[in-house]
Amino acid sequence: MTQAENHNSTWVKAIRAAAQHGRLSHAVILTGEGDKVQAARYIAAAHLCRAESGRPCLQCNACRKVLDRIHPDVTEVQDSERKELPVETIRALRQDAYIRPNEGRRKVYLFTDCAQLNERDQNVLLKIVEEGPPYAAFVFCADAVHSLLPTIRSRCVELRMDAPQESAQEDEAAAELCRVIARRDALALTAHLTALENRRFKREQLLSMVEGAWQITADALLSRCGKPGTCGEAADMLGRAFDRRQLQKLTDLFRRYCGECQYNVGVGHVLGALGAELAQTLAL
Repeated sequence: MTQAENHNSTWVKAIRAAAQHGRLSHAVILTGEGDKVQAARYIAAAHLCRAESGRPCLQCNACRKVLDRIHPDVTEVQDSERKELPVETIRALRQDAYIRPNEGRRKVYLFTDCAQLNERDQNVLLKIVEEGPPYAAFVFCADAVHSLLPTIRSRCVELRMDAPQESAQEDEAAAELCRVIARRDALALTAHLTALENRRFKREQLLSMVEGAWQITADALLSRCGKPGTCGEAADMLGRAFDRRQLQKLTDLFRRYCGECQYNVGVGHVLGALGAELAQTLAL
């Protein structure tokens, strides 16, 4: 799973941050480039991983079973002999979802090719995705998100698998945000966040930037405490601009917003709230 093992990938960061905070969505749509089926298994592993932190660890027994396709609580929903999934398959899945998991915290259903889901199938699925038991989780692999009905999409978090250059862009976005913060100029910060909103940032891009900023501020705090950091120039700038107490506030703020980015709130609203709290920190 080459791309899933790249922890700098935007969608991987989103999954790991959500799992870390216990906010991994029960319904995810995977689109974009790369091996979406392997990525879906990665998400299933995040749901079922038994590690205390850093989920999915890809090393514990649960993760290994998911990746080896033998975990009893993971079902890959597909039919290689038909163009579309029979409605009986979807109805049987709907009944199965109410049977409690065998080993893990959740039962995860992976729809590895959403082109097989016709409108009737999706309407049958809708209620279980919307009001199913709390342990039921769903991952939809779609070449185009619009292959799924709006009613299904509205109940899911969409993650777009990014190309490597896009990951580098999001890493730079986090570093640039931290450099602006280090200037301690509230007007410059507001202008920077407004520019991000005007670029029509997607939620997964915002999460990647916020998580990257969290890592950089945490690294700056470690450096302030006498432990060498690894995040480079942006962390060094923050370390010179803020004392330990302020860096702790920034680290806590970005950590909290990693969780806020998981909710179905508009990117503009999140950026506005983040900007207001950052401005308060800059005034300290």
